[in-house]
Amino acid sequence: MKKIEAIIRRERLSPVRRALGAVGYPGLTVGEVRGHGRQKKRIWADEDLAEFLPKLKLEIVVHDAAVPAVLEAILGSANTGRMGDGKVFVSNVDMTVRVRTGETGEAAV
Repeated sequence: MKKIEAIIRRERLSPVRRALGAVGYPGLTVGEVRGHGRQKKRIWADEDLAEFLPKLKLEIVVHDAAVPAVLEAILGSANTGRMGDGKVFVSNVDMTVRVRTGETGEAAV
């Protein structure tokens, strides 16, 4: 299993949700985050006081075989072609447990 974390522009959430639903992954976790990459607007005298831009962080756990389709859905729908479109990270998931039933592994996804 893989965990896909995507940092995207806030206004791209609806297109990303539709694209994920179209490839069979309608469920995801969304959180509001703030940060900056190369597009940071201004830096104060102290580098730690950078102005942070609002973004959304999406998290979704998928079966290994689904990673290419999910990545394509996210990248295709989050991309505006402008700096600040975001980043996507893919990492391994060692264990998953469904709280309600106690199911583990891929059955819990």
